[in-house]
Formats: sequence, C-alpha cells, structure tokens
Amino acid sequence: MNKRLQTLLVCPKCKAKLEYQAANKEMFCRHDQLAFPVRKNVPVLLEMDARKTEARNNQ
Repeated sequence: MNKRLQTLLVCPKCKAKLEYQAANKEMFCRHDQLAFPVRKNVPVLLEMDARKTEARNNQ
C-alpha cells in the first residue's frame, strides 16, 4: 500500500492515526481496537467492515 496514503488515513470512528499491518493486510486503530481490511491495495474504512480485535500491547 502507498506509504503517503498511509500517513493521511485516520480512523473513521475516533479520527486517530491508523497503522498499516502488512502481514494481515489491515489498517489498525489502537484506540478503538478495530482492524480495517485493505483490499486490492485500497483501505476499506467502513465500521461495518472492520473487525474488533483484542487488546494489543506495544505492537
């Protein structure tokens, strides 16, 4: 996924910065613990498509 795009994206729910996790092809919000899928190099930033994750410590 484009590095410049990664720096511009924020969580649609809380507006916190998102982290790209290449291994899972997801954009992750630490604040809300939501993982948004990236499909064909396009982030899908819809809450209904996000998956709730367990708390992650210092990743």
